[in-house]
Amino acid sequence: MTSLAPLSWVVPSTTRIGLMDRPGTVLTADIAAARGESEGFQIGIRSGASAPLSNVNVEVSDLLGPHSAKISKADITLYREQFVRVDNPTKTAADSANPSLGANWYADGLIPFTHPITKQPLSGNRLDAAPFSVTLGSNQVVWVDVYVPRDTPAGVYKGQYTVSSDQGNSIGEISLRVWDFEIPLQPSLNSAFTFWQDGSLAAASELVRHRLMPGNTLQPRQEEALLKLGLNTTRLVFDGGADVNNPMLKPLPDLADLTADRDSRSSKALRYIYLADEVGNYPQLFDELKQWSRLADAASLSTLVTMAPTPELFDNGNGKSAVDIWVVTPELYDQSPANVQAALNNGDRVWSYNALAPDDYSPKWQIDFDPINFRIQPGFINQSLGLSGLLYWRVDLWTNDPWNNVQTTLVDNLPFPGEGMLVYPGADVGVRGVVPSMRLKWLRDGVDDYDYIELLKQAGQPDLALELSRQIGPDWRNWNRDPQELEKVRRRIGEELEKITLAEIAGSFNLASLDSELDQAGAPEEIAAEAIAAEATAPMEVTDPDPDVGPMVV
Repeated sequence: MTSLAPLSWVVPSTTRIGLMDRPGTVLTADIAAARGESEGFQIGIRSGASAPLSNVNVEVSDLLGPHSAKISKADITLYREQFVRVDNPTKTAADSANPSLGANWYADGLIPFTHPITKQPLSGNRLDAAPFSVTLGSNQVVWVDVYVPRDTPAGVYKGQYTVSSDQGNSIGEISLRVWDFEIPLQPSLNSAFTFWQDGSLAAASELVRHRLMPGNTLQPRQEEALLKLGLNTTRLVFDGGADVNNPMLKPLPDLADLTADRDSRSSKALRYIYLADEVGNYPQLFDELKQWSRLADAASLSTLVTMAPTPELFDNGNGKSAVDIWVVTPELYDQSPANVQAALNNGDRVWSYNALAPDDYSPKWQIDFDPINFRIQPGFINQSLGLSGLLYWRVDLWTNDPWNNVQTTLVDNLPFPGEGMLVYPGADVGVRGVVPSMRLKWLRDGVDDYDYIELLKQAGQPDLALELSRQIGPDWRNWNRDPQELEKVRRRIGEELEKITLAEIAGSFNLASLDSELDQAGAPEEIAAEAIAAEATAPMEVTDPDPDVGPMVV
């Protein structure tokens, strides 16, 4: 390698490489994953000592494993990370336990090298992943996602990545350990992440591929396609319509209409009515909420309300709660942990929610926070607190130039860069629908963490599962900020699961039979891809269109 050739190194998925950071020294990506899981790492690229780089590209080989098994390079997805400037960071106190990282350049948007469906190289768009240039003294970073097909034998798989340029090449190694267990096609964590602009099936499928569910009402044919990708939560057309700015519930629908909407949706997903949003301070609504709840009971449907569990709503008149799914921010949880536990003891579900930065201790989802903020909430904290879902108010709040301007949200003259924005518009990169951010990848990995812990619980080790979960994310205040410690515990769980046969897991895990049904017709991801390609422009019902309805403020 000449002095002009590119310098390359690798870091884990939860480590950010800054635009001007010094190059690292690790050349081998060492990752581990279960069957059915995607695991990422990053390649840092920097010019040699005396000249910039031009015509830079990155390629990966197949990963070769035991007994001639391999993971095809077609299952490895490359993205060029797009740096954006944050000049107005989230305001946090100097003594905050979880401070903003401040004004800086941050990598966030991911520009794919190839089309997500056709796998053909993308070129000729406003933004192309490759080839690219690297100016003298700066870095470019490539995100690498390795998907482990569900029929992959366990073992260690090895391959290479190559960084090529007009100035020369550099080569590094990839080592992947495939554990002898499988994560479920449908995550065990429910979720609702809402699109306000892009109502396409292509956009929804990108979210579900990242193991998060659209909070919009889907058309039946869209739902059918998304089930094959792992859809586990679906919202009905009917909703209560009340929110913090409009504390009025809609008239009750007819039971026949409600059941017809229910029957148009698969029973393989949690079907819910979004009943009300942030109405905890409106007790005058409680009687009407109970009426809606009794109607939902008659239709065998769940009700969802974003508010703290409230004893006045623990009995809807039929002996069960008026709210089946309570959705709380960290602050709301900490204001009433006893009520949360009472709701759980009552058989209710409780989900967590993230928005803005109302406290100085819990995970934050703005761009200017450490990556572990996004990873820790879905999996470790949710599991430790008995929370079974995740909600986010919006994923596509875009400025006029979202790839370069992420100052999306201003509340009371306070900036929240990247708030309400977890995906980027695909049209700029040659993709229908949307493409992911790095933050979406970290959230996906948190959903996988939830599954690891759930698999260990269902495999007969609930005490160990919660012990390990609480080592990393015991609650909203005391979570571990070290991604290396998180990875150690994740690998410990993986090793424990590998000791248990897949048959034992399949027999005890409550989603295994469902996965079997979904797999009967063939590889679900392939079937879904065909449907998505055919119907990519079919719109979802884009719910929550009112611009006055925003993130939860407590």
